[in-house]
Amino acid sequence: MMSVRPRLAVWISVPLALLGAVATTAVAQNPAPFEIERTVARRGYDGKQCWVHARAGAIPPGSDDPDGSPQVVMTMQPLQISGSDVFYALNDLTSMDLGVNWTQPVARPSFARKKVDARTEMTVCDFTPAWHAATGTLLGTGHTVWYRDNKVMHVRPRATAYAIYDEADGNWSSWQELALPDEPRFKNCGAGSVQRFDLPNGDVLLPVYLKVPEQTQYSVAVLRCEFDGRTLTYQEHGNALTIKVKRGLYEPSITKFGDRFFLTMRNDDHGYLATSSDGLQFSEPRRWTFDDGADLGNYNTQQHWVTHSDGLFLVYTRKGADNDHVFRHRAPLFIAQVDPVKLHVIRATEQVLVPQRGARLGNFGVVNVSANETWVTVTEWMQTWGPNYVMPVDNEFGADNAVYVAKLKWKSPNRLYRSR
Repeated sequence: MMSVRPRLAVWISVPLALLGAVATTAVAQNPAPFEIERTVARRGYDGKQCWVHARAGAIPPGSDDPDGSPQVVMTMQPLQISGSDVFYALNDLTSMDLGVNWTQPVARPSFARKKVDARTEMTVCDFTPAWHAATGTLLGTGHTVWYRDNKVMHVRPRATAYAIYDEADGNWSSWQELALPDEPRFKNCGAGSVQRFDLPNGDVLLPVYLKVPEQTQYSVAVLRCEFDGRTLTYQEHGNALTIKVKRGLYEPSITKFGDRFFLTMRNDDHGYLATSSDGLQFSEPRRWTFDDGADLGNYNTQQHWVTHSDGLFLVYTRKGADNDHVFRHRAPLFIAQVDPVKLHVIRATEQVLVPQRGARLGNFGVVNVSANETWVTVTEWMQTWGPNYVMPVDNEFGADNAVYVAKLKWKSPNRLYRSR
């Protein structure tokens, strides 16, 4: 039985007229509305496996202790260094004191690999936990991955997977597959490494990427799902977005700022952006650029949103940062403010969120811990350019699979987040 207790945190929307113009104008006159505190939850590397996909969800304090600290649950997976995307069972670790102390990672049996046949196994990866305020539930989403002889299958099914965290016993439910329309393009459809957006009525806007399994190019679409605290149920989906460049568009993330929804997407050559008034029907994708017109330099990796009443921010990696030695330029991790009207990144606001030490930082998560703090969590992924892509334990840059928690400490509380 899942325990549900009264919660204090809800999200509200503020009209764009009140937020967008203010945020854009304030950039030129004021420093960033946050301070960055970098902490490390754990570190250590044996040259055989490393932790990847560190993403956290925050469970707000209950009404019986409104001034208490949230419970933060961070999930991550062990990666076999000698392979490509060879993941094992999801682990989690928790903090009850705003990241001062963390438990040791615990492997969750419900996410252990499942045997399909003598040569084939499957599991869930690219998992992201996030608080669902309407039901008082920590809901995690991701997708399935299939292995044959311990290598990712080139042509394979992909399902959107989800699971629910049980506060009573500190465990995750058995993961389930989201039932989707019986169409060929939904046979390879997943929510791996995405940010979702929960509407005030509890409906979930879940961005996914999908394709016919035998095809090459992905499209991105947003699903509207109902969630009752136990079951995630598909209701409808919006228009499909893609570009005819290599693998198309994938790993999307959605947010809302003012009265518009924003979708950021990965492509092999550039990062892309689209907007919407209803969260389902999106504009034509456009490349991410700086405000001077130059390409952002992000490519072949994800970007995610930080959303605050003082502005809309993008977290990303890019070329041109003395980082040619880093795999796909996936470090350092940057944060910068987005102009929500002109739809570009404001170069003067760019800051290094997590510095590079030779290892890539491209797979990360964002969590709103409270009105006063937003965290970006990421691990040093200990693989580099081939042919010898395994980073040695004693590498020249000092990377040691550190699990970073970069805390954005807001100078004014986030008015998009309030207690009741």
